[in-house]
Amino acid sequence: MTPTLYVIEGSSDLFFRAMRCLDNSDVGVVRVESDSVLPNAGHELASAIALVSVSVIATSDFFAQQWLSQHAVPVIWVASSERAADPRYFPERLSHTLSPGFSCAELRALIEKISRSASGSSKETNAGAATSEPLIATSPAMKACLDEVRLYADSRASVLIHGETGVGKERVARLLHEQSSRRGGPFVPVNCGAVPEGLFEAHFFGHAKGAFTGAVGAHSGYFEQANGGTLFLDEIGDLPLHQQVKLLRVLEQHTVTRLGSTTEIPVDFRMVAASHRSLAQLVAEGRFRADLYYRLAVVELHIPNLQQRGAAEKLALFTALLQRELSLPSLDIPDWVLPALDSMVFTGNVRELANLVERVALLYQREGTLNSDAIKQVFDRFATVSLQLAKPPAASTDIPDAVNVFSEADLAEREKIIEALERNAWRRQDSAADLGISRKVLWEKMRKFDITEQSERSEV
Repeated sequence: MTPTLYVIEGSSDLFFRAMRCLDNSDVGVVRVESDSVLPNAGHELASAIALVSVSVIATSDFFAQQWLSQHAVPVIWVASSERAADPRYFPERLSHTLSPGFSCAELRALIEKISRSASGSSKETNAGAATSEPLIATSPAMKACLDEVRLYADSRASVLIHGETGVGKERVARLLHEQSSRRGGPFVPVNCGAVPEGLFEAHFFGHAKGAFTGAVGAHSGYFEQANGGTLFLDEIGDLPLHQQVKLLRVLEQHTVTRLGSTTEIPVDFRMVAASHRSLAQLVAEGRFRADLYYRLAVVELHIPNLQQRGAAEKLALFTALLQRELSLPSLDIPDWVLPALDSMVFTGNVRELANLVERVALLYQREGTLNSDAIKQVFDRFATVSLQLAKPPAASTDIPDAVNVFSEADLAEREKIIEALERNAWRRQDSAADLGISRKVLWEKMRKFDITEQSERSEV
């Protein structure tokens, strides 16, 4: 049942903030006065939630216990300190607290959590996003992987998930969260490759009001949003070295400081990271910090690719995905589908298989059967393309060496910068002064030319 959020804001602007946060959701938002009787009193109140500014408690016309006895609905207190355990307000099962600087993601996640609790649903969601279908594991390789997930799910240890693109790394991360003692908390997924370079601190650490132009209010970052739950960092190998240092510090100190603030905020989340590249190899190449790698890889999970999972599991996945796409409880799969899938190499794994399923579903809706020539042609074309994509690229003498990526002028400037750094023992402030540029410009040029302390003047 879709909930209705009743907002009692006092002198705050809670109503408009809630409206903005829930604009694209099915949750209704209604402003009421502190002495109001909710319009849908009765058994339907299982779908009602109150969002209350803690400031209204002090008003003469708000009596928490009377209001509770009249309505008995869950309340989200917007307060700077925890109210859930205070018996003067509401029993713990009906009382929740959000900080005054709550983000839209935090509000949506808490509403989802309350709604699940009220309905008795076991489905876990985060910020309005429902989990996908259960992972299918008929092959020994995938069964072994899920056995490890169950073994380590309730551990506090950080987890590093390895797997090719499209194997379902986020789904496994969600499964770790769902089977842990933190399942009642948020699951916050972040694609590190999609975080804008200049906005890492604002996204991960949050910011105080007025921290920069456009910061009209305080905002909590990913670290705070994951408090009490799980933070999933996908493609963590894409994080630059200087951002890796900041992540490591949070993992070691368990505190964050928002941009524009000096207040340290304690955070408690489980770290789950994933990468389709070998982080150990990136460490060997000097592109990933060894200390962060060891901090993340306390537990390592390897998800097999679709080829390793075998033809039978390909068929099981195909069937489950097609039934979901067509909203059918069951489906007769022709005998020719199994060998057809077995002949395909899905370099994009489950994601690529889902693409095939989508095409087949469109034709099935028109043809009414899987035994049509049109659907068989889709399989044939897909098999041809998949084999072409699976072939390793042919060696070419036309591909330039790395050193030729830069122009002669670039190479001369790069060598000049390395010389200055070496003269000044790699102290960037002194080297920048030596070159007559600012420390920031030096840093940008070092990144542009891929200069590290291991760099040699003759190599890129």
